[in-house]
Amino acid sequence: MKKNSMIILIIFFIALVGCSNANNLNNKDEEVSKVTKITAEEAKNRLDNEKNIILVDVRTPEEYKTEHIKDAILLPLDIINEKAGEVIPDIDAIYFVYCRSGNRSATASAILVEMGYKNIFDLGGIIDWPYEKTSGL
Repeated sequence: MKKNSMIILIIFFIALVGCSNANNLNNKDEEVSKVTKITAEEAKNRLDNEKNIILVDVRTPEEYKTEHIKDAILLPLDIINEKAGEVIPDIDAIYFVYCRSGNRSATASAILVEMGYKNIFDLGGIIDWPYEKTSGL
């Protein structure tokens, strides 16, 4: 009987420790930076009221030249892995990432977070940006 009680106690302890480690892993995941979706309205409000936000256009140079959001930095998705550190070197800065329709911005945002960038906001597509746009390089 004593042996069975001891085995049950050991199993209970192992289960308790296992759950505790799982919770610690979940907490660590929560500490990792994530991509945050942001609407055009929220982005415009923040851009108008905060000076430290960097817009990142991940479309092609041709698309960027046709039209882009004023003051956006061009960092095409197809070179983001090689050039992000050079074009947007501050991993702690706030970045609003956009493309044409939202597909490339989602991919680029995930890549940037994986690269260690801390404050990535997926703005989606310029087609949903009802505010002023500009053209040229």
